[in-house]
Amino acid sequence: MSDEVAVLVVDDSALMRNLISRMIEATPGLRVAERAMNGVFALQKIPRVNPDIIVLDLEMPEMNGIEFLKERKRLGLKIPVIILSSIARRGAEITMEALALGASDFIMKPTDSGSEDVGTVKETLTNMLLAYGSQYRRMEGKKVSSPGEYTHKIEVPATEPAHQIKTVTPPSIPAKPPAPLRKPGKTEVIAIGISTGGPDALRMVFANLDADLPTPIVVVQHMPAGFTLEFAKSLDRLCPLEVKEAEEGDLIRPGRILIAQGNRHLEVERKSLAAIVHLTDAPLMSGHRPSADVLFASVAKAYSNHALGVIMTGMGRDGAENLGRIYQEGGITLGQDEATAVVYGMPRVAYELGHVMEQVPLDKMANRICSIAKAIR
Repeated sequence: MSDEVAVLVVDDSALMRNLISRMIEATPGLRVAERAMNGVFALQKIPRVNPDIIVLDLEMPEMNGIEFLKERKRLGLKIPVIILSSIARRGAEITMEALALGASDFIMKPTDSGSEDVGTVKETLTNMLLAYGSQYRRMEGKKVSSPGEYTHKIEVPATEPAHQIKTVTPPSIPAKPPAPLRKPGKTEVIAIGISTGGPDALRMVFANLDADLPTPIVVVQHMPAGFTLEFAKSLDRLCPLEVKEAEEGDLIRPGRILIAQGNRHLEVERKSLAAIVHLTDAPLMSGHRPSADVLFASVAKAYSNHALGVIMTGMGRDGAENLGRIYQEGGITLGQDEATAVVYGMPRVAYELGHVMEQVPLDKMANRICSIAKAIR
C-alpha cells in the first residue's frame, strides 16, 4: 500500500536482515522498502526506494553505521534512523555517538532468532518505526496509514497478557482535574517522565535550559540497563547544567540533573539537611522500570506543592496517573503537546485524566520550565 511506512533495513548479517524484515512485514502499516548489507549500498538504494525510515546496524564492513550517519548529515538527508545496538559497553558508547549524529532512537538487537526477547524487540521496534516513520511521512506531505492508530494506543496493565495493546479513541474534553490541596509554592524540584522520542526531545530541552536554573531536575527516560550512563554523559556535553546518571544517595541540588538508571526505579527523599535519590528494584509499574509513575509519586510525597511535573513524548501511559498526585498536592504540571510529540501517548493519557495544567510544544518546553522554576510565589 502506498500509505504504509517504507523501511530500509541495513545490516551486514543476512540472518538479522531477514529477522527484522519478518517483524516489519507482519506489522500492519509497515513494509520493507529494501535491504542493504552496509552503508554504501544503503546510500545507493535510498534515491530509488525512497524510504520513510531506516533501521541501521552500527558494526558493518566498508561503511559502518557511524560513517553512514556522517554521510547522511553531509547529504542533508532527513530520513529518521533507528539504531540496532549491541549490549556491550562499547555498544552503548557508539549508540550515544549515533544519537549525537542525528539518529532518532535505538533498540537492543535480539540475541538470536529463537530467543525469548524477540517478541519484546518486535513490539518496541515496530512501534518506533510506526511513530518516527509516520511523523516523517506527515512532514513530507505523504498519506499515513490509519493516522493516529499507534499514537492512540495504550499499554494494557501488567496483570493482562504481555505485549497486548488496546486502541482507544482520540482525546476529547479532559476529565475534571483533581482538586489541589493547596496553592503552588516555590518550585524546588522538577520531575520529567519521557519514553519513545525522548532522546531527541531531551537533547533539545537540555541544550536550551538556562545556565542559572535554580532548581534540580530528576528524569525517568525509558532506556535499557547499561545505556543510561552513556546517555547522561552525552546530555552533559550539550547542557549548561551537570547531567549524570543517578546513583544511590546522590544529592538533589541546584545545577544538577539526575537520570534514572536503566532497570532501576528512582525515588526521592527529603531529609533535614538535604534531598537525595534512592534506586530500587521494586516490581515494574505501568509496565516499566524505571517508571515515571514511581518518580512522580515520590516527588509528590516529598515536595508537596513545591514540585513541577513534566510528562513528555512516549508510548503507553506511564506517569499519567501519578502526575495527578503532583497536581493534587498543589504542584504544577506540564504535558508535551500532540503536534510536537513523536508519540502522543503518555502526555495524552495524562491530559485526558485532567492531570495536565498546560500543554507545551517541544521548542518552548525549556523556556517554560525555566520560567516556572524562577517564579517567586
